[in-house]
Amino acid sequence: MIERIQQAHALYCRLTAQRVRLRFDRERLWYELFHAGFNEDDLQRVIRYLQREIREGRRNVGALKLSNLLQPDRFEEDLNISRVQLYAPKSPNPVASPPPRPTPHPEEDQAARQRALQILARFRAEHGG
Repeated sequence: MIERIQQAHALYCRLTAQRVRLRFDRERLWYELFHAGFNEDDLQRVIRYLQREIREGRRNVGALKLSNLLQPDRFEEDLNISRVQLYAPKSPNPVASPPPRPTPHPEEDQAARQRALQILARFRAEHGG
């Protein structure tokens, strides 16, 4: 387990371009994360996700702080969010859009305008507008 922890810690340092010593308290955090069922692929996915979020200004750089990253509850939330699809999956049978309605002839369009104006004039006359 200690070798796995050392490798994961080295991966974290490489991906974040940090030099963080692996002390006992940090070993314990790594142990708890792995004991909770997470693995190195999850770690890499979460770090890449957080880096994107930080670049976009949606997260604070503190999200990549080792003591924050290795909290199993936070890690699980970030891992789950990193897997969310923000677009609807394409359906195999796209629904055809209805055919466009024909454009009215200019005479029909003008007649409709005249009817609307008459209705508006009548409404104003009846309601004092």
